[in-house]
Amino acid sequence: MNEIDTLTGRHTDREIVLTRLLDAPRELVFRVWTEPQHIAQWWGPDGFTNTIHQMDVRPGGNWRFIMHGPDGTDYPNRIVFKEVDPPRRIFYAHGDDDGGEEFKPSFHAEVTFIEEADKTRLVLRMIFDSVEAAEKVKAFGAVEGGKQTLDRLAAHLQRLRA
Repeated sequence: MNEIDTLTGRHTDREIVLTRLLDAPRELVFRVWTEPQHIAQWWGPDGFTNTIHQMDVRPGGNWRFIMHGPDGTDYPNRIVFKEVDPPRRIFYAHGDDDGGEEFKPSFHAEVTFIEEADKTRLVLRMIFDSVEAAEKVKAFGAVEGGKQTLDRLAAHLQRLRA
C-alpha cells in the first residue's frame, strides 16, 4: 500500500470510517488512546480484554498486544506507528503479530481528535489495500465491533471524569 495515498481520503470504497463525539477534552481522549494503562481498559469489542506487551507511541514505535476474546481465543496484534501528532492525529499500520520482526499490515488507520467546544470528535479511518479486503472485514463484524470499542472508550472516559 502506498502510505501517501492513504492520507488523501480518496479511498471510500476500501475504508471503514467510525465517528464518535466524546464528552471529554481532546488532550484526555488522546492520552486515553495512547497510554497502556488506559487503552487496556477499553480497547476492543464487548467482552474482550487485553494484555499489552509493548506500547511505544512515536513514529516507528510498536504497540504489541493480545486481545482475549470472550470465547477464550487470543488475537495477537501489532501496530506500527507511522505518524503521531499529539493531541490531533495518529496514523498507523495494523496487523497480526506473529512474534517476528517482519511485519505485514492488514490495514492502515488514521485517528483524528477534533476539538468541539469541551468535547472531542474522534474519527477513525481504517484503510484497506482492496475493496475485497474491506468487505471481508466488514462481513466479519468490524463495523459493529468498532462501534462497541468506541462505546467502551466513551464509558472509560466517563468513569475517569466522574
